[in-house]
Amino acid sequence: MLNKEEIKRIIPQREPFLMIDEVQEYVPGESAIAYKNVDENEWYFKGHFPGNPIMPGVLICESLAQTGAVAILCMEENKGKNALFGGIDKMKFKKMVVPGDRLKLEVKIIKRKGPVGVGEAVASVDGKIAAKGELTFALV
Repeated sequence: MLNKEEIKRIIPQREPFLMIDEVQEYVPGESAIAYKNVDENEWYFKGHFPGNPIMPGVLICESLAQTGAVAILCMEENKGKNALFGGIDKMKFKKMVVPGDRLKLEVKIIKRKGPVGVGEAVASVDGKIAAKGELTFALV
């Protein structure tokens, strides 16, 4: 398991944009499982939406992307690089994510060609899918 400080040694994101709290497991170049504890004090809940806080779908995607980045950037040959979005495909949002939820983030790398790859991504809360789709990344 990796805590936030250990995650920061792998990916470049920092607060308030570090969107994962811990990594439960990872296989370099293949997969990662992480968690985001969705707290009522998150910066984005001030405006999304007052009185009805919902984690924005784009930030669920970012949380998944950071999880996939752990799997890719922990590889020795990728240390010091960054994984940027190349695309988001087939993303479906099935459940709202709200304060108090523990968001499970799972990414499996399903394609790689040179610096570009695709991850199959699933976000869930209590075993129920909140979002799923494919994320394309480019290493720079």
